[in-house]
Amino acid sequence: MGAASETFSARRLMFVCLVLAGLLNLVSAVAPRWEVMIAARALEGLALGGVPGTAMAYLAGEAPPERMGFAMGLNVSGAAFGGMMGRVAMGVLAQAASWRWAIGALSLVDLVAAVAFVLLLPRARNPSTEQASLARHVRAWRGALADPGLASLYLAAFLAMGAFVAVYNYLGFRLATAPYNLSPARIGLIFLAYLVGMAASSWAGASADRYGRRSILLMGAALALAGEALTLARPLPAIIAGVAILTGGFFVGRLAGAGRSHAASLYLLAYYGGASLLGSAGGWVWRSGGWPGLIGACAAAMLGVAALGARLAPDRPAAT
Repeated sequence: MGAASETFSARRLMFVCLVLAGLLNLVSAVAPRWEVMIAARALEGLALGGVPGTAMAYLAGEAPPERMGFAMGLNVSGAAFGGMMGRVAMGVLAQAASWRWAIGALSLVDLVAAVAFVLLLPRARNPSTEQASLARHVRAWRGALADPGLASLYLAAFLAMGAFVAVYNYLGFRLATAPYNLSPARIGLIFLAYLVGMAASSWAGASADRYGRRSILLMGAALALAGEALTLARPLPAIIAGVAILTGGFFVGRLAGAGRSHAASLYLLAYYGGASLLGSAGGWVWRSGGWPGLIGACAAAMLGVAALGARLAPDRPAAT
């Protein structure tokens, strides 16, 4: 999708992807069998792949250079808001009606948002004029992977997203059992911690323009580690505080990888690869080692992020 954004209108590509994602989400809500739902969700993931990377490329071409970090920060804040509302609303609606009604309602919101998006987003003033060819795309991807700094950012994204998603994936299982015994709606409210991520994204985006990506990445890793450690506490308020700190740290560090086109698409590939692979692998750790084991594995991943961040040149820009 990152390559396609250089050939087709970014505005049109994102609109089509948003509509397809909303429709496929609706299919998953009425799916008669588990296999159908999984297939619909997989196709939805492919459709959504055309949004974040294309949005980064659009902003990189349209936003003034001195405001780039802030613009990227607002973009990430929007993603955080959507992630928060989807999870909180799903928890409340699933408890009040059913998961099918919850997903169906979310699909309608997605479709309305897609229409609003295409009406509000200005047409690109600086569209790409490069001719697309497979050979050129392959050269660009190879060049980005051969860059040690960019390669470090990709691996950091893989580890950070995997650790973040694993905590959120399995925290609900922990809180649903004794001594907490929380309902789905109350567990969903934990995702209000994304508000911290929204604020942190905007701040980090503006700060990255001033202090550089390396400092932001290291700061995010340190905050995430502190948050993970705090979730080991038994009191529920301490767990919630830990999740909020982890969320803020993750969204701060995420800004280190904001960039354009091929480099941005590789960053997002690593980012969502970490969510898929490490997020799923966390289930094995949770089953065998419980919450302490899961947090230990996530902390190891975040230490890896910090080590990779320390290798970056202090003034090196991210994925541009």
